[in-house]
Amino acid sequence: MPPSVIFPDVGRKKPAVIFNKVVLPQPDGPKTVNNSPFFSSKLEFRSMAQNDQNIFLLSIANPAFLYKVSKSTLESTLVYHEEHEKIFYDSMKFWNNKEGIAIGDPTENTFSIIITRDGGVTWNKIQAIKLPKLSDGEAAFAASNTNIVVRGNHTWVVSGGIKSRVFYSADKGKTWSIFETPIIQGKSMTGIFSADFYDAKNGFVSGGDYELPEQNFGNKAITDDGGKTWNLVAENVGFGFASCVQYVPNSKGKSLVSIGASGIYYSNDKGKTWTQLATDTTLYTLSFIDEDTAIAAGRNKLVRIQFLN
Repeated sequence: MPPSVIFPDVGRKKPAVIFNKVVLPQPDGPKTVNNSPFFSSKLEFRSMAQNDQNIFLLSIANPAFLYKVSKSTLESTLVYHEEHEKIFYDSMKFWNNKEGIAIGDPTENTFSIIITRDGGVTWNKIQAIKLPKLSDGEAAFAASNTNIVVRGNHTWVVSGGIKSRVFYSADKGKTWSIFETPIIQGKSMTGIFSADFYDAKNGFVSGGDYELPEQNFGNKAITDDGGKTWNLVAENVGFGFASCVQYVPNSKGKSLVSIGASGIYYSNDKGKTWTQLATDTTLYTLSFIDEDTAIAAGRNKLVRIQFLN
């Protein structure tokens, strides 16, 4: 049987400050935040990542700003700034406490990729000549901060648009390989919007056609060889367009949850069949805390989801 799902308020014992539609706990009660540049601006942050000491917030569009926010003091520091008419960063993840990566749409003929090797103090953009080329009309979607996946030293980046492919690095962004996918593609709003890997071999991608949200074919695919080959699953069944898909922890790679235009769906057979858990279509991203609890974010909301078997 699939689990039931409930949507309680996000519990917190300490006061909180509302920051760009995300609830951030304050460790020592109310603080003055007006001296922080991003609190008073109209920046939109769709990429968030963290290490042990800091939270990192990366804005979309031009100009791009990347802030480091201390978990202990909430003090913010601008650690990267870029201006270009085509700049649009989509996703950010950390491999470990020292090394992290963010990817964005092309300003030349490759992804925009910035990497830190010093815990987020400094970020450097990788030269286009060192990166694999994108096709015309190929980019990434800032849908749920899940078009980068990291597992150990392994990294997968997914693209969409005219082409929808998987870019793989075995050495934390130093070298890259490209793998084709059968996900629907060919238009500007088609392709992979989200990916997850349970381990170095088993992964899942989802997406579809953003402009045809009920279309539920060509939008789900699975790999068992680290992303080299992909096979479509659950054709014409289950959810349509999805902005986020995630493996359930400790499920041996069998259980997944998706969020998108069709609501919340659950699979316990590696994505072959899906059961709808909720009809809420205003959630865009999800991250598991443990096998029973996840945090989801969406339109003016941040909720904790408990999966009760």
